[in-house]
Amino acid sequence: MTDRYDILVIGGGNAALAAAISARRLGVERILVLESAPIHLRGGNSRHTRNFRCMHTAPLETMIEAYPEEEYWDDLLRVTGGQTNEQLARMAIRKSEGTYAWMKEQGVRFQPALGGTLQLSRTAAFYLGGGKALLNAYYRTAAGLGIEAKYDAEVVEVDIRDGRFNGATYRKDGALHKVEARAVVFAAGGFESNFEWLEKEWGPAAKNFLCRGTKYNMGTCLRMLLDNGAKSIGDPTQGHMVAIDARAPKWDGGISTRVDAVSFGIVVNKDGKRFYDEGEDFWPKRYAIWGRLVAGQPDQIGFVIVDNTSVGRFMPPVFPPIGAKTLEELAGKLELDPAALRATVNEFNAAVKPGTFDITVLDDCRTEGLKVNKTHWARTIEEGPFYAYPVRPGVTFTYLGVTVNDKSQIIMGDGKPASNMFAAGEIMAGNVLGKGYLAGIGMTIGAVFGRIAGEEAARNVRN
Repeated sequence: MTDRYDILVIGGGNAALAAAISARRLGVERILVLESAPIHLRGGNSRHTRNFRCMHTAPLETMIEAYPEEEYWDDLLRVTGGQTNEQLARMAIRKSEGTYAWMKEQGVRFQPALGGTLQLSRTAAFYLGGGKALLNAYYRTAAGLGIEAKYDAEVVEVDIRDGRFNGATYRKDGALHKVEARAVVFAAGGFESNFEWLEKEWGPAAKNFLCRGTKYNMGTCLRMLLDNGAKSIGDPTQGHMVAIDARAPKWDGGISTRVDAVSFGIVVNKDGKRFYDEGEDFWPKRYAIWGRLVAGQPDQIGFVIVDNTSVGRFMPPVFPPIGAKTLEELAGKLELDPAALRATVNEFNAAVKPGTFDITVLDDCRTEGLKVNKTHWARTIEEGPFYAYPVRPGVTFTYLGVTVNDKSQIIMGDGKPASNMFAAGEIMAGNVLGKGYLAGIGMTIGAVFGRIAGEEAARNVRN
């Protein structure tokens, strides 16, 4: 038996639901969403999110002041080093403002930004209740519109011929089921949960990585698309990779495992040595580089060291810090060489120049004369007790994906757009994010391109 639909949406997160709802609101009736996770884990990485980065030309309810297009673009340009498709990136930026209102129409509620180191009250819209509340609102709206969703439904095969999608096979309840559709939206994430694939790209270092998001993003659909002639984009070793607590679980630790103390102290490797500027820029523009930095250290582990003066100044992660009265005692608990850690801290303290400490600006507290200077928020580490957070690379999502155009159509290897195949979310994020990350932009890409993919798939079906 083969089920037939107008539009098939593969995936169950922010991008997928944005696509399904948008298509339904344009009058397409038979829409099926296939989510590989069980219902209580639906939504992919969207479950773990808190906000999306939103352009606005004036204060917008929960966001203060303005965040204009050019500033947003400049922020993105700096973190990506220019590795972005400007046309698609600017489109995502411009459409983010309208997406705020669209989300509210789907039942999503917002709240003022949280405090702490991210300082996003001007640039991001925070979901009331977080990512799970966002998803619940989406699914409630989708159900009310008559959109069908199947859970524990893993797509295992796609029928693509000459750049046209005909159908898919998915596994559910131990049986294989076939579905045909007149158009398809792929919104099934990257391959960050697939450690075999990660190890192939990263080598043995990947054995020490953690996946801070869902364990269901295995890259299956991405692999099938590439094998069926879709044009790839992005570096498989690039992605959203954050330094998270080394005590976090292998999967699904989420945002609560991120360590935000870096700007307040120093970070050392297993040899007790600093290796990067902890105060390079504001945390929202730099937190996502620290996963890759730690990945490049011996045994892919680092240690964030702060003293008592920093306690209570940053968002605490779910795991408590490791504390000690002296640096030497702390080193012993971390299995570091006490003399090496003491030498690093002494050298750092001696290089600190007096200034006015202010975490809300790029202040004048810095070091001078070190091989690796700290350019802002540098204070001596000398008031006990001392604390440490062990950190490892935590992969959120990967940037290898499929190339799309401004209609979210998948581009095939011959450079032509597929006739009825669209992509949204992580599976095409590499078009905008060649490297680096900007807090909240992943959800922006998912929502904006999800809406575009759904609308264009609907037009494709109606025509």
